[in-house]
Amino acid sequence: MVAIHLVLNMGKIYYVNLMHTLDINRSSLLAIQATQFGGTKVAIHLVLNMGKIYYANLMHTLDINRSMVLICKTDGPQYLLSSLPSEEDWVPTSLPFEEDCVPSSLRLYQGFWFPSWLLNSVVACQNHFQAHPSDILLVTSPKCGTTWLKAILFALLNRAKYSDSYSQPRHPLLTQNPHDLVSFLEFGLYLQNKNPDLTAFTSPRLLASHLPYSLLPRSVRHSNCKLVYLCRNPKDTFISMWHYFNKFRPEEKGQLPLLEGLDKFCRGMSAYGPYWDHVLGYHKASSEMPEKVLFVKYEEMKADPSVQVRRLADFIGRPFNEEELRNGTMEGILRMCSFDNLSALEVNRSGKLPGGVEKKWFFRKGEVGDWVNYMSAEMGERIDGVMEEKLHGSGLKF
Repeated sequence: MVAIHLVLNMGKIYYVNLMHTLDINRSSLLAIQATQFGGTKVAIHLVLNMGKIYYANLMHTLDINRSMVLICKTDGPQYLLSSLPSEEDWVPTSLPFEEDCVPSSLRLYQGFWFPSWLLNSVVACQNHFQAHPSDILLVTSPKCGTTWLKAILFALLNRAKYSDSYSQPRHPLLTQNPHDLVSFLEFGLYLQNKNPDLTAFTSPRLLASHLPYSLLPRSVRHSNCKLVYLCRNPKDTFISMWHYFNKFRPEEKGQLPLLEGLDKFCRGMSAYGPYWDHVLGYHKASSEMPEKVLFVKYEEMKADPSVQVRRLADFIGRPFNEEELRNGTMEGILRMCSFDNLSALEVNRSGKLPGGVEKKWFFRKGEVGDWVNYMSAEMGERIDGVMEEKLHGSGLKF
């Protein structure tokens, strides 16, 4: 038994429920296409109702029959992952189809865009990760302050162990990159192993992810673990993302033109995007479960770090005591984790992480409002307009 999703190639998704029949043929789909979409070209996706959603890209054919559906059901996720719709199916033909925003083509999976090489680890993480009640999961959309938040949360959780070493070489943050100290789930652990052994992690486990809330492993959403979500003004997010992913482009291709990247971002086609859906998922979860999900803005962290760090400490169950407030423990953490300090450390200025990513790429400016140095007022207004429309009624503003 399957449901059929019709997906327009202009970025809008409509669901047509054909759950009760497998007699799906070219004529019936052409009729749906003509009556509901005015003849617009559509992509067809098969969605199995077995508790997991897999999309089968049938963009180039409308010949869907019972046999094809049964093949999709028996071949499983590997077959279906390989047939996910790509960004080529969603952009006007006047735009290039190659990897414009990331070092790999994007694929649509459960409503969000992922680098194609990451999909297997996303599915493995969803299927195998078992959250513990004491877990703390740090979540961001890419280029929203992940490295900074990793450093702060690591320092908060381990401050008793390293209370006298915020300026001494023995503190791990002074000798190791934050990404070495706080592991990503789908981007690290499950990329290397479909079912990694996590028994060596001490409690509480501090882990990180870029996954949207709706795509988190079921055990995360239904356990008592805590999630800290950091978001950022979308204009600064886009510019930071544009700079970062351009570093992966071959020299002969040059930088991705800013306007092309902006166009994709505003249509939701960015890594782990649409950005607004990523943010809204965690904003809603935080509103409904404030004891489980803490929603933090990058700009608020920069404007008043002392208040926000105390808020983080309280949320993860490590509040500052009176002695720590008197002896400058919090100030020591803030100094050690500041952008200026972290970016100046030799460990963050040289070397590479597994996968070949240079550590210095995670430290560009760390500023609020840097978008004005790259985008025109009209470009900024375009992002503002999209976000205002997408966030309408949510109570969330940037």
